[in-house]
Amino acid sequence: FNAQLAVDAQTQLIAAVAITHNGSDMGQMSPMHSNILQRYGVTPEHWLADGGFTKLQAIDELTVRGTQPVLPPPRSRNPDIDRLAPKDTDSPAQAQWREFMRSDFAKALYIQRGATVECANAQLRRRGLHRFNVCGIAKARAVLLWHALAHNLMRMRSLNIAFEA
Repeated sequence: FNAQLAVDAQTQLIAAVAITHNGSDMGQMSPMHSNILQRYGVTPEHWLADGGFTKLQAIDELTVRGTQPVLPPPRSRNPDIDRLAPKDTDSPAQAQWREFMRSDFAKALYIQRGATVECANAQLRRRGLHRFNVCGIAKARAVLLWHALAHNLMRMRSLNIAFEA
């Protein structure tokens, strides 16, 4: 199974989870973004993700929805090619994304990913979620949801967010 998390950068609370049979993260960014839009009715200004999520179609989809993707362009096999330079085959959204990723602002924003999503991933691993010892995607999703709930409750306590009945 491949577990996906959407984490709020300010609070490090897990906002959404997904689980797939796909071993790659590529192709998972747009569905998770749609999940956030549907669940919360909010369009995030920026979407931080690691390079494993880079799929050019998703760059177009997030841009159309009003979110600026913040993730590194894929490396070229040719070391002489600048991966941040717009390509002739890029859509306008993809060319804009590459230009954005050149900026100091984008680089500083991308650094935050390590202290947010990666921190939440590390916390789940620290609490024992290394692999799913259940059969079936529904049970694996339930395990992931329990871990996300426990993470969020502990995070809310550390942020002094009051629990209301």
